[in-house]
Amino acid sequence: MVFPTIDFPNEVIIKVHAASLNPIDLSMRSGYGATALNMKRDPLKLKSAETEFPLTLGRDVSGVVMECGLSVSYFKPGDEVWAAIPPWKQGTLSEFVVANGNEVSFKPKCLSHVEAASLPYVGLTAWSAVNQVGGLNQNNCSGKRVLILGASGGVGTFAVQLVKAWGAHVTAVCSHDASKLMKKLGADDVIDYKSGNLEEQLKSLPLFDFILDNVGGSTEKWALDLLKKWSGATYVTLVTPFLINMDKLGVADGMLQTGVTVGSKTVKHLFKGVHYRWAFFMPSGPSLDEIAELVDSGKIQPVIDQVFSFSEVPKAFLKLEGGHARGKTVIDVISKK
Repeated sequence: MVFPTIDFPNEVIIKVHAASLNPIDLSMRSGYGATALNMKRDPLKLKSAETEFPLTLGRDVSGVVMECGLSVSYFKPGDEVWAAIPPWKQGTLSEFVVANGNEVSFKPKCLSHVEAASLPYVGLTAWSAVNQVGGLNQNNCSGKRVLILGASGGVGTFAVQLVKAWGAHVTAVCSHDASKLMKKLGADDVIDYKSGNLEEQLKSLPLFDFILDNVGGSTEKWALDLLKKWSGATYVTLVTPFLINMDKLGVADGMLQTGVTVGSKTVKHLFKGVHYRWAFFMPSGPSLDEIAELVDSGKIQPVIDQVFSFSEVPKAFLKLEGGHARGKTVIDVISKK
């Protein structure tokens, strides 16, 4: 194993104790987003094409700081930390990972490394969608009706707990075998998308103030009709064509196409009295600090489907490919199985 080097004064090297898998790892493994991510990795095209692979996958890390760049004052070697590493950097399925100091946060004290590794990427994705894009927070969420489509995966299980902690009324959509988990996480209503027409089931309920869509596809055609009109209600989708457009059309045309799409959809729905937004994962140490507080105060708990050792990573990918996740697939990197 080559020990990584610090290239910038704001970087830290983390010894990886645990990592976890997310659907983006499956996508990136097959080349998804390569155009956009390469531009972000190497905007001036300084590196030759051959340097792209092997790509280290894995976005989540919980571990211990080994070394800090000169301008890092917040952390020191030996600190237990967690982070989500953005997709344009080498990932966490490795013994060590280099992170930007402002992407890192102190690990919640009440969690083991394996538990902590399940949360950063999905937590920050949900945080971006609900708080930064959706505008919900602990002061304005009380009593709001929130619908979460695709509630039993990593982002869904986190989002349910987050808006519950802020006092919302939560309706979770998942398959029947996840309904017990949803109730345990605090969902008020659980709808089984397989038990009859989902659109009809949801239209029989009172209208919603906020919808988080982890599913996309045809859902978008009718789900916006479930929002209260002219009251600031918002539909946020995490299923966006941004990276696919750039892969297909190239950087400039892909960005243009994406902008046109989101622009036209936003305007169309604004005329109907609802807000339509896209959200993305954003790396952020300060947001992870806030998430760690919620975890340490018992308001958010990790939801782990299965733990694999480092040597079982291929098996873990197969598990993820199978779909129907109940929370997260975690890799215990340090155990020598």
